[in-house]
Amino acid sequence: MRARTLAMGLVLALSLTALPAQAQQQAQQGQEKPNQPAGEAQEKARTPIPADMYCAGLVTKQAPSNDTVLITGEGSDSKITFQEGDYVYINKGANQGVKVNDEFSVSRPVSDPTLYPWFNWQFSIMNAIGTLWEDEGRVRVTVVHPSVSVAVIENSCEYMQRGDVVVPFAERSAPELKSEATFDHFAEPSGKAKAMVVTGKHFQSTYGNDDIVYVNLGEEQGVHVGDYFRVFRYQGTQQETAYQTKRMAFEVYGFGAVSKGYKWDNVPREVLGEGVVVRTSKNASSVLITFALRELFAGDYVELE
Repeated sequence: MRARTLAMGLVLALSLTALPAQAQQQAQQGQEKPNQPAGEAQEKARTPIPADMYCAGLVTKQAPSNDTVLITGEGSDSKITFQEGDYVYINKGANQGVKVNDEFSVSRPVSDPTLYPWFNWQFSIMNAIGTLWEDEGRVRVTVVHPSVSVAVIENSCEYMQRGDVVVPFAERSAPELKSEATFDHFAEPSGKAKAMVVTGKHFQSTYGNDDIVYVNLGEEQGVHVGDYFRVFRYQGTQQETAYQTKRMAFEVYGFGAVSKGYKWDNVPREVLGEGVVVRTSKNASSVLITFALRELFAGDYVELE
């Protein structure tokens, strides 16, 4: 009994000794909290991922110089394209100032392989704003010869091939992204410049979140990287941007009818989504779609927010 009493006394003494230490630890934690970011859950500003910035491509009439090109690469006896990790050869070397660890961006002009426009004026608008230069990736020089250099493909957006244009690598500032919670489904017209979704990366005609589209407004119209475009569609135009039978919504049995005709200028427009500008040329912008309520199409309208 005496031993049990002594044991209980020892436990009680240890507990009382630990209380001041525990209180001191809690006090220190309380003092540290004010130094933490407000709410502790404060989110770091979101920005596009590197692939969105360096693989977006750009429509422009100011073509990069084709003085420096990719001429071939290792394994060219059986390869016609080169991917990340492959070694390629550039037609410039020490005599032209190239050094080991120099980095270069690789791009190539591409054109729509289809012969049919998705909407009226698509090809004429595209011709007016320029050629799509597709980003192919980034290479780093590993070996330098007098007139030729060897480079490793460190990042590959698409495949690389002979004749691709090589220019010194330049950092691209990533804009801050807005929260999707701020999207206004019924936004009134901003009153700012309007344009169209002319086409998209790989010449897609339908788009959604995280896709790249090209619009016919650029630097000369006051567009900057980080600006937001709102995407919308007029209703009642009888010019469907989604592929379907012409006037299907008006003439197929069961869709109903009204006594008075309504056109695009006397019915509400449909706000579909928004996107942020990641690259600009004189008369075009590359836009990353950050939020879409449903499918977007080439031929949809955009306005600066």
